[in-house]
Amino acid sequence: MGKSLTQISVKVQKGDCWVLAGDLLAVGVFSDSPANSLVKMLNKKLNSGIEKVKKLGDFEAKPGSSCLLYSDGKIKASRVLLVGLGKRKDLNSETLRKGASLATSKAVELKARSVLLSLHTDISASVKLDAMQVGQILAEGACFGAYRYDEFITDKNSKSPARIKAVITDRHANTVSQLRKGVSVGMITGLAQNDARTVANRPGSVINPVTLAAEAKKLARSIPSLRCTVLDDKQLKTKKMGGILAVGQGSATPPRLIVLQYTPAGATKNTPTIGLVGKAVTFDSGGISLKPGAGMYDMKFDKSGGIAVLGAMNAVSQLKPKCTVYGLIPAAENMPGTGSYRPGDIVTTFSGKTVEIQNTDAEGRMILCDAITYAEKLGCHSIVDIATLTGACVVAIGQKRAGLMSNDIKLIDRLKEASNNTGERLWHLPCDDEFVEEMKSKIADLKNVGGKWGGACTAAAFLSQFTEKARWAHIDMAGVGVWGANPGDAPGSIGFGVRLLTAFVMNHSKK
Repeated sequence: MGKSLTQISVKVQKGDCWVLAGDLLAVGVFSDSPANSLVKMLNKKLNSGIEKVKKLGDFEAKPGSSCLLYSDGKIKASRVLLVGLGKRKDLNSETLRKGASLATSKAVELKARSVLLSLHTDISASVKLDAMQVGQILAEGACFGAYRYDEFITDKNSKSPARIKAVITDRHANTVSQLRKGVSVGMITGLAQNDARTVANRPGSVINPVTLAAEAKKLARSIPSLRCTVLDDKQLKTKKMGGILAVGQGSATPPRLIVLQYTPAGATKNTPTIGLVGKAVTFDSGGISLKPGAGMYDMKFDKSGGIAVLGAMNAVSQLKPKCTVYGLIPAAENMPGTGSYRPGDIVTTFSGKTVEIQNTDAEGRMILCDAITYAEKLGCHSIVDIATLTGACVVAIGQKRAGLMSNDIKLIDRLKEASNNTGERLWHLPCDDEFVEEMKSKIADLKNVGGKWGGACTAAAFLSQFTEKARWAHIDMAGVGVWGANPGDAPGSIGFGVRLLTAFVMNHSKK
């Protein structure tokens, strides 16, 4: 996979933050009194500098806010960044993660090479997190904030620093030990997310179905516990995967089905098997049902679901859960060409079910349905698909969360648990029989678009028809993951779903 462009390392060091050298010291500050012991100490060393900016109203310590001070040699760090954590009672893991992200993002802006993180001091009474969890959260946040996609920028002055070193400081030896354990996990998930962001950000001229398959093979070669098999267009024809083939047949670059497999040591026939399926339309023009030109350049992000699966398999295979995991990525480029599939065509899918094509821009469900059926045939008892599937989902719930639809309440609960762990928010929507009825065709088993209303739900209902016994869930991430979810995020993909799917698998493994 592509490497995150600014290389970040996160370490834990025992000691007081004010005696450690660094270009930037980030300190968490609550908006309500009293100040914690660290803030009091720093305020004293900085000649009441923190107290002064708060009294002036320049810094209210709201979540997502910050204020930069210069130490003038009063402490070892050159600068102090006050990071707002909001009210003590409202503190949660996501506020902490975003605080770490804000700190390293500011370090990139300042072209700083080292940042000390002291955001977690005196938070134990405010949030139910142990030191290991805090270490993972801070490492993930630090990785996220340090990321910039400047691969094609040639002006060296506009490039981000080549490397940033983040150091989490704490004076207690036992806490340092637990923080280090958490950081080791957080670096795996955080860097996997950043690697996924790079592949997602690359344009269609660089990432197409063939080159995406090459990225997956490259990843598998780098991790001993991960295998990669790629079905090319000839093999797709042999297996009669008509959905994937139909979408890709208008492009000069043929489609692929990428299959990544992680198998734990000592696996038996009773080992739980999970399937992760991600839509990877490497560029979506809409096909013959051509999209409007405005904003079409962002259709390189229609591969984001597949990239989320790629990133999750990267992390999962390093974290080594006690379950078998398949990552299936159907990849196609949806283009208008002499060989394109047409409105009115009837496509026979891998399941044997036929689909009347009413709109070639409803292509994601056509490649997903084949991959979902294949996941069940591979023995996956639980299948989660993720896709930038419908604009209707964005209309329904906005750009801050993804839609979640399923045929199994336990699977919904487990995905919600993972969502709570990672801060990648989900919202449960229906996809029951009334929506399935909307997707029935008069001349085939199904059609690929429903009526005017409930488009996210009808799309999910369509996908629900391609499993027989497996538990299945669908995540429609069309509204999230692109151009930053929060002010200050780097432009481009945020790698939504990488940590979510990883947490889902790890939680599933424990149960």
